[in-house]
Amino acid sequence: MKELVEVIAKSLVDHPDEVVVTEREGDRALIVELSVAKSDMGKVIGKKGRIAKAIRAVVKAASMREDKKVIVEIAED
Repeated sequence: MKELVEVIAKSLVDHPDEVVVTEREGDRALIVELSVAKSDMGKVIGKKGRIAKAIRAVVKAASMREDKKVIVEIAED
């Protein structure tokens, strides 16, 4: 999942070298944290959160194969 989020985020932002994706195991789910440059936050979130919602939908669809719950969190660097 980490690689999937990283590829999507790097294709959206102006500063792909500042994209950092980390994974950690939560109690019931895998948490994927996406961190981008401050100037790229709008590009990752999108108008009314549409891009962020689309990223989460793609990750959710990919996680169905592995039968895991994955949560994508977007953090400001």
